[in-house]
Amino acid sequence: MPVSDAAGLTEILKKQTVAVIGCSTTPGKAAHEVPAYLQRHGYTIIPVNPYADEILGVPAVESLADIDSEIDIVDVFRPSEEVAGIVDSVLDRHEARGDVDTIWLQLGIHDDDAVAKAEAAGLTVVEDRCMKVEHGLLLR
Repeated sequence: MPVSDAAGLTEILKKQTVAVIGCSTTPGKAAHEVPAYLQRHGYTIIPVNPYADEILGVPAVESLADIDSEIDIVDVFRPSEEVAGIVDSVLDRHEARGDVDTIWLQLGIHDDDAVAKAEAAGLTVVEDRCMKVEHGLLLR
């Protein structure tokens, strides 16, 4: 069952390093504004976008496998039909490196089977919630 209670969300939001899959270069888009907000509030943002060189002043990477530093949360701004593949990438990384313990699926993003697979592997999942909104409600 994805985390949805205030206490669970607060614990997740205390983590610091967030890989943002689908991070956008376009101001005004949620996939740009949410990571920008998180960055302003002290989070380390790692943009994952194969079509960008830099986002929010940070070099963008093509995939999770290209990130050398440890990751706490993978925040997903991609269509629901891409979630299964993203979860597989997160699980591969988790098994290989032992980092990434949380997958956060932004508003409107769902995949019950992929969520169940991630949770069965011991990962925490947040589904259909916005990190910016939850941060504003719980940690401000």
